[in-house]
Amino acid sequence: MQLAGKVCLVTGGTRGIGAAAAIAFAEQGAAVSIVGRHEDDDARQTLQSLRGLNSRCICLLGDMARGEDCRRVVQQTVERLGGLDVLVHAAGGPVPGDLMQLTDEAWYQAFDVHVHAIFHLVRAAIPHMKPRKEGAIILIGSTAGIRAIRTAVAYQAVKGAIPQLTRALAWQFADDNIRVNCVNPGVVRTRFHESMTEQSRRNNIENRIPLHREGTPGQIATVIRELVTNDYITGESVVVDGGLTMRIC
Repeated sequence: MQLAGKVCLVTGGTRGIGAAAAIAFAEQGAAVSIVGRHEDDDARQTLQSLRGLNSRCICLLGDMARGEDCRRVVQQTVERLGGLDVLVHAAGGPVPGDLMQLTDEAWYQAFDVHVHAIFHLVRAAIPHMKPRKEGAIILIGSTAGIRAIRTAVAYQAVKGAIPQLTRALAWQFADDNIRVNCVNPGVVRTRFHESMTEQSRRNNIENRIPLHREGTPGQIATVIRELVTNDYITGESVVVDGGLTMRIC
C-alpha cells in the first residue's frame, strides 16, 4: 500500500507511539485522524507537527473504552477525510496490580480499552475498507503479553489476547485484501514508563535488554509503517524490544 492520498486513523495518536505513527504516515502523504481523550498540549503539538508536513489532519476526542466513541471516531474520520484505509489502535495504558490487588473496575477497564475497543473499531472500519479492495489494521500489543510480569496480571492478559485476535481477524478479512498485523514494543521511552524508577530503568538497560538501550516511539512507528506499506504481510505479531524477550536468563 502506498500511503500518499490514503486516510489513516490512529487511536492514542496524540502522544507516544501513536503520535509517532501518525507523523510517519503524514511523511508519506497520508491524511491522518488522531484520537485522544483530551484536547491537551500533546494533541496540539502533534497536530502542529502533522500540519508542518502539509498533511490533511484532524484530532478527535473519544474514550476508547466506550463502544459508542469507537464507532463515532471511525464515522467522523470517514466523513471529514473522505474514507478510511488504515486503522492503528495504539490507545491504552498501564494496569498495575496482581490478581489480589486489582479492583473489578480496573480489570474490566483494561479489557474495554485494549481488547473490546478493537472489536468496536474494526467492526466500524471494515465496511469502509471493503469497497476500496484494500486496507491495513495495526494493533499494538506488548512484550508483557509474551513474557510474565508478576505485578501486572490484567495488562498481561489483555496484551496476550491481541496477537491471537490479530491472527483471527487477518484470516477473516484476507479475501478482502485487508491485512491485520500486531506490533509488540518492549521498553520504549514514552510517558507510559515515566513512573519507572531510575533503578528499574538502569536494570533494564544494563541487565535485561541485550542492546542496552530503550526504544523510541520513532523506532516503533517505522515498523508500523512498514507493516502498512508492505502488502504481503498479514497475521504477524512483530516484536520490537532490543532483544528483551529472546532471553531465557
